[in-house]
Amino acid sequence: MNSRQAYATLRGLGVPVIRTADAATALHQSTAAATKMLSRLAAAGLMASVRPGMWWLDGTIDPYRLPQHLTAPLDSYISLQSALHLRGLIEQIPEVIYAVSLARTQRISTRVGAFSIHHLAPEVFGGYEETATSMKLATAEKALFDFAYLSAGRTRLFTALPELELPAKFRLRELSRWLAKIPSERSRTITQRKLDELLAEHPPAQRTNATVKRMRRAPK
Repeated sequence: MNSRQAYATLRGLGVPVIRTADAATALHQSTAAATKMLSRLAAAGLMASVRPGMWWLDGTIDPYRLPQHLTAPLDSYISLQSALHLRGLIEQIPEVIYAVSLARTQRISTRVGAFSIHHLAPEVFGGYEETATSMKLATAEKALFDFAYLSAGRTRLFTALPELELPAKFRLRELSRWLAKIPSERSRTITQRKLDELLAEHPPAQRTNATVKRMRRAPK
C-alpha cells in the first residue's frame, strides 16, 4: 500500500483523530509499519502528530476539539476557565486548556499545548453545546457551575475568578437545576456557597438582588 492509498483509507474512516493502533488495523499493517506510514504522511503535511501514538487527520490541529479524543472512550468537553473565556465571561486566556470529563483527573501534554482534564461525576456531566466546528463547549452557566463544583477539591485552580463578568442574559435557573443534580449534600452545599460567593462579587448585569436571592432559595 502506498502513501496515497493509506491516506485515502484513513480519511475514509471519517474521524479527525486516530491512534496508531487503530490506523494499523485499518491499514492491515503491523504497529511498526503503520507508525512509519503515519510519519511519512505527517512529513508530507497530510496529517500531524498530536502526541505519541495519536495523529490529527483534519487539517490544522484544533486544540479545542482535542479533549474528547484525548480521553476517549470516555467523553469530555471544554469548560471551567477555558469555556468562561470563550463565552466572554473572563478576558484572560488560560495558559492551559481546561476540560471536564468522565475520565480521571489528569494533565495531558500535546504538541499544541497542555490540557487540564478534571473528573466530574456522571450526575453533573453535561450542559455543553457542540459548535459548528465540532467543539464541545460548556454553556456559560455550566462552566461557572463546574468551576464551583470543583472548588471543593484539593487543587487551588478553582478558588477565585477576579475578572468575571456575567452578562444580563446569564440564566441563574440553570445553576439551580444543576445544583439539584448533586447527590451529596456536602458537595451541594460547598458548590452553592461558592456560587453565592461568585454571584455576590460579580452579579449578572442589570439583575436585582432579589433575583439572585430567588436562585439561592431554589429547591434542592
